[in-house]
Amino acid sequence: MSSAVSFDRFDLKILVRLQREGRCSNVDLAKAVGLSPSPCLLRTKRMQEVGLIRSYGADIALEKLGDHVIVFSEVTLGSHTPHDFRKFEEAAAKYEEIVECYNVSGGYDYLLKIVAPGVGYFQALMDKMLEDDMGIERFASRIVLRQPLNRREYPLSIIASRKRWE
Repeated sequence: MSSAVSFDRFDLKILVRLQREGRCSNVDLAKAVGLSPSPCLLRTKRMQEVGLIRSYGADIALEKLGDHVIVFSEVTLGSHTPHDFRKFEEAAAKYEEIVECYNVSGGYDYLLKIVAPGVGYFQALMDKMLEDDMGIERFASRIVLRQPLNRREYPLSIIASRKRWE
């Protein structure tokens, strides 16, 4: 089910630009998308109000902060009622090391992206999650060795089919 928000090609240009450079001024943004500053600001605020733009953030170079590991963990729950899913999701949200959590189809229930200062820390974290009775039946983890591609931008023009504004 889609909860798409109505927007046009100028809104799409604004979104594409903000993905690349969230700190640009409204004047620079307006110039880049071909609008005057006032309508550009109104459009940007409207997209924030309807939740299309959720937040602005910095892309942090973790390797400059110190050693760390990124781990993807496949989690299978022991039971599959709506209560079990809610229980797991609420418990997972309490761990700041879990930076992304996806409820997925297939051979397991959740895919977690975990960032930890090291493998030992990660293992202790998983032990704690198992002790916390989050409903985990089993998990399998994959440690990231390197990241040859890291797109921070979504393919907006592909997702937002041209048919919507032409």
